[in-house]
Amino acid sequence: MMTTNESLMVRRQAAVANGVGQIHPIYTQRADNASVWDVEGREFIDFAGGIAVLNTGHLHNKVKAAVAEQLELFSHTCFMVLGYENYIQVCEKLNHLVPGNFAKKTALFTSGSEAVENAVKVARAYTKRSGVIAFTSGYHGRTMAALALTGKVAPYSKGMGLMSANVFRAEFPCALHGISDDDAIASIERIFKNDAEPDDIAAIIIEPVQGEGGFYHTSVEFMQRLRLLCDQHGIMLIADEVQTGAGRTGTFFAMEQMGVAADITTFAKSIAGGFPLSGITGRAEVMDAIGAGGLGGTYGGNPLACAAALAVIDVFEQEQLLHRASALGFKLKESLQGMASRHEQIVDVRGLGAMIAVELMQNGEPAPEYCAQILKEARDRGLILLSCGTYGNVLRILVPLTAPDELVDRGLEIISASFDACC
Repeated sequence: MMTTNESLMVRRQAAVANGVGQIHPIYTQRADNASVWDVEGREFIDFAGGIAVLNTGHLHNKVKAAVAEQLELFSHTCFMVLGYENYIQVCEKLNHLVPGNFAKKTALFTSGSEAVENAVKVARAYTKRSGVIAFTSGYHGRTMAALALTGKVAPYSKGMGLMSANVFRAEFPCALHGISDDDAIASIERIFKNDAEPDDIAAIIIEPVQGEGGFYHTSVEFMQRLRLLCDQHGIMLIADEVQTGAGRTGTFFAMEQMGVAADITTFAKSIAGGFPLSGITGRAEVMDAIGAGGLGGTYGGNPLACAAALAVIDVFEQEQLLHRASALGFKLKESLQGMASRHEQIVDVRGLGAMIAVELMQNGEPAPEYCAQILKEARDRGLILLSCGTYGNVLRILVPLTAPDELVDRGLEIISASFDACC
């Protein structure tokens, strides 16, 4: 009997926990660059990129070759037991790539949540403080401490009770929703006045461009004010670049466009081209606040993932993917803004580099149902899209930077046709 998407969905419902979501009822058979084929043989254009994991596309030849070469040598030792050179090489590369004119050190892990939690651990150890300030609509992961930082209850912590204490919520600046830079800074000052003294705060963690929160990005001026505030009170600034990192915004890290450097930067997702790798890079003296054994993990910095990461970094340089991200972002926004002129539901087209969002509203209110319609219509026409935002009313585009223009054009034509069909 032929395996179908429907038959696999039935098996999934019987075998997989309900809490593991799935946006599209499609099961992948194979993939190449920015195309995916399902188990029924149908091709889809991939504008999701595994949620910002595939900036270098599915199975880039150089990444495949690097992993195959490493697999001939060994697949695992646990770096904390027996070391290997490519872990060190990745750390050296990230120490160079992460913004900041100061000595840096790096530690490697497996997931974005691990990176975030370890960044907070380091900040607490260095400052000898326990409080952390995060922002509304921020997303920092699904593990317990990361959930406390994440500024959205449903679906991430719904039904799980209150998260861990010592996390305080500031307003993320978003002019579209009436929150100015001044309002956001004032919300931090209110925390200092009402909830915790500055001397109780170890870190302020922020996404320079919010991921799940809707692709809103801070202004340069706001980030500079935040840096000054942290310096004034001895607070560590953590830049969560799990989704923005590895070139998505047109620079290898989005903070390069903000005029200041964080004390600690998290990275994951696209850094290893589809292999599980994450990490934190920070000021050397800050990173060394935790003694031997306090950081790590069995699979952290796996040698196959490290080989993939080194290949990804080489591909960015050899194929000029940072330039491509900027050019691709311009192309996407220009086309989407043209659609906005014809469809009043599109109230904003935004993004840094190729991290592009389309905000949808109807009658002055967020339109999550309309957004879901567009996703389904696009899927039926052969295009995979994602939604995001506090209200689920934002389309987000994370097409691989290696996607050829012809494929991108086809994807944009499908988006345009989907809006026409859903009027």
